[in-house]
Amino acid sequence: MSVDEQLLQTARAWVAVDPDEKTAAELSALIDAAASGEADASAELADAFDGTLQFGTAGLRGRLGPGSNRMNRVVVARAAAGLAQYLRDHDGKAIVIGYDARYQSDVFAHDTAEIMEAAGISAKVLPRCLPTPVLAFAIRHLGCDAGVMVTASHNPPNDNGYKVYLGDGSQIVPPADGEISACIAAVGPVNEIPRSRDYVVLGDDLLADYEARAVSLLAPGPRDAQAVYTAMHGVGGEVFMKVTADAGFPTPRKVAEQFDPDPTFHTVPFPNPEEPGAMDLALAEAASAPADILIANDPDADRCAVGIPEEGSWRKLTGDETGALLAWWVVQRARARGTTGSGVMAQSIVSGSLLRSIAESAGFDYAATLTGFKWISRVPGLVFGYEEALGYCVDPPAVADKDGISAALFLLEMAAHLKAEGRTFPDVLDELAREHGVHLTSQVTVRVDAIERIGEAMTRLHAAPPRVLGGRAVTAVEDLSEGVDGLPPTEGLRLTMDGARVVIRPSGTEPKLKSYLQVVVPVEGDLAAARATAQAGMEALRASVAEAVGL
Repeated sequence: MSVDEQLLQTARAWVAVDPDEKTAAELSALIDAAASGEADASAELADAFDGTLQFGTAGLRGRLGPGSNRMNRVVVARAAAGLAQYLRDHDGKAIVIGYDARYQSDVFAHDTAEIMEAAGISAKVLPRCLPTPVLAFAIRHLGCDAGVMVTASHNPPNDNGYKVYLGDGSQIVPPADGEISACIAAVGPVNEIPRSRDYVVLGDDLLADYEARAVSLLAPGPRDAQAVYTAMHGVGGEVFMKVTADAGFPTPRKVAEQFDPDPTFHTVPFPNPEEPGAMDLALAEAASAPADILIANDPDADRCAVGIPEEGSWRKLTGDETGALLAWWVVQRARARGTTGSGVMAQSIVSGSLLRSIAESAGFDYAATLTGFKWISRVPGLVFGYEEALGYCVDPPAVADKDGISAALFLLEMAAHLKAEGRTFPDVLDELAREHGVHLTSQVTVRVDAIERIGEAMTRLHAAPPRVLGGRAVTAVEDLSEGVDGLPPTEGLRLTMDGARVVIRPSGTEPKLKSYLQVVVPVEGDLAAARATAQAGMEALRASVAEAVGL
């Protein structure tokens, strides 16, 4: 039997057990085309069965379609059955399941509930498509042993994913991910997996509890802050409007074209506020009438992007700038309560280092973790955590994950207080720069069509790392796969220079190679001059890193 014949046999066996008529028909057509000798069909079929989706930074995530290397009802059923076995092995009794508005999200969520319930795991499903932070909140709030969120966050429209959380409310980390994978691999024929429809669909009281918790985080004070808001075609809009109203803020101005959930994400090529052009409609709306802040959630509302008025126009903040502002606000709130220095501020190792200076100068402890909130949320004593990819955790006891809704409320609260004092966000950023130095961060990100190109680039960089970047001698090269700063191994390189730093790593959720750049310039006199020096250094560093990556 040739390899092609084996592949055709594997694909036909898949069709026989696929519970989804659409993907079964799609695969049948692909089989017929490949069997007739169509090269493109053969290549697509081979890719569809090129291994199986594995748990990564955000659980399972991949393109929708038939095959073991795609997101579909067969893959989800096997994942659910494997997770159920893992929970039984660890005395798990209950799970809560959420989903966003992407294609098939509701189907995958209810498939999971049926399989869990039949396996003896009490399954509870959120009442409708809702933000990821609501699911993360529900795990602890309901006392569940695990959670599943069906979402691909800010990935392209034809992707979906399957985030898995354990009872602490955080996403899975080793060794749990490997143990769950082993349980999935041991699952028998998918059409023999037991199912039950006796699971519970939760009511709106759970959502109301989340909203009340988010609003309760705010202290009494000014509320006169006008926001412009975009949901980026996701599920955050309804919840955001409710919590802002309950907190007493003026009704935000919506970006109407992007407010309602829409799995096509028709106004943006990639529904990620970080991507060029994704916030253009929101920035235009902000410029159309007076406003104090622009807030954008990504499609599952666990991330929060910010725009601010500055010198007569609007500017989108970097994730590091927003993280620094939130850290500063956490410090101000702590001082008002007399609890300064109580707890830990944490961030990922690819984020800018300004947080450490802010935390330590205010008496807080500081920690750096691997990339991803599955690590940040596990820091003992956490009071605030962030990563540069627009993720912020301002309520660790209730939501052990990034939360774009509660972070937005903090930002609105900050905007209202600054406005009442006659101050602005740029004023605070200037103060932070004068006290801690200019911390300028940027990225060089390359999206690839062939994922193997990322591995090839990393292999080359490991073998021959650059010795000079942006005109600065590289003084230290650290292989993150060997573990640094007491952290677990992860793929990547960290290169240190005098006054600069670069971290190069593959994205855990998208086909990208990402380089995280930082330049630090002390402010000894003129702030504008220090910023100009930092900007010149960053431009040289960006050009040099882009050349070194070579993709």
